[in-house]
Amino acid sequence: MPLRTKLALVVILLCGLIATSTKLYAQDAAQPAPNVVVNSDGTVQIPSYAVPLSSFLSPDAKTYVTDHMREMQDPELVKQDQGVPRFMKRYLERDEALFALERKDVSLGGVHTYTYSPRAGISDKNKARVLINLHGGGFSGCWPGCAELESMPISALMKIKVVTVDYREGPDNKFPAASEDVASVYRELLKTYKPQDIGIYGCSAGGMLTAMSLAWFQTHGLPTPGAVGIYCASAGAFGGDATYIAFPFGEGRMPPAHPPAQSQLGYFGGTDMKDPLVSPMNSPEILAKFPPTLLITGTRDFAMSGTIHTDAELTKRGVKAELHVWDGLFHGFFYNADVPESQDAFNVMISFFDRNLGTK
Repeated sequence: MPLRTKLALVVILLCGLIATSTKLYAQDAAQPAPNVVVNSDGTVQIPSYAVPLSSFLSPDAKTYVTDHMREMQDPELVKQDQGVPRFMKRYLERDEALFALERKDVSLGGVHTYTYSPRAGISDKNKARVLINLHGGGFSGCWPGCAELESMPISALMKIKVVTVDYREGPDNKFPAASEDVASVYRELLKTYKPQDIGIYGCSAGGMLTAMSLAWFQTHGLPTPGAVGIYCASAGAFGGDATYIAFPFGEGRMPPAHPPAQSQLGYFGGTDMKDPLVSPMNSPEILAKFPPTLLITGTRDFAMSGTIHTDAELTKRGVKAELHVWDGLFHGFFYNADVPESQDAFNVMISFFDRNLGTK
């Protein structure tokens, strides 16, 4: 075929493609996009649309988030076997393989605890320091599952002793049982450690209890610890955008008809939720006395709004608050130690306590 004929065919083909694409674009443009309706009170009604995973996630995290959302849709995987949710079992087995630790059952102040120490020994700089972990679980379970997942990586990587508290939970126990247990453990540790060398941290319910414990210490004659970590939780702030947005994107299910409130947790039955010992956010004076506070959350965490609001209120009161938010990650995302983002979170936690313990 002559070259001139070939060129003519190419030109005809290109013209046809351009004409077709122009026609399709015109058809798309003619179809109006679904409207977002804004009500007079500011409520927004959104038509259905597809939401991809965050482009900022590592490949491992993308798989992790996808698997997590699917697992949360299976009621059997959420059930607990001897205090370990079934979907968490593989994370716990992995931690046991990754981290060489010695665990002891210890009673401190009459309260049952596990203490973790690195088999290779505590580092010289941390021999005078200790961390207290308050586990998650909605004040109704996840001991020892959540406790171990929150304690083991930090003890091993920071080379420090971590005491995780088996505090009393609901529905059999009511507020202030957990605060009393934390205070008993803290009081016992004060016989060995200076308050500025003690750090306290927790995730979810444990993060809430961390804030509640600070209020309890202030009103019961106990000194303020050196630093605290409130992870995927707040100092009593419930609500905000995350209660609507995060459930489908982080937990694979629709948000509840009525956003969850602290009072719905059985542990708080019959409790005045405005009491600053329950919600320290309700007392500017108590908040102002918080020690340096690390706050961690993810954009698909249903507690994100409360975490961010807690940071804002602490900052307003002059507290040294440090907020870290991971894009695209869900409530308690760092329970999987193999994910790079979890490792980043561990490094943030370790650096924070290293910088802030023993500085007074």
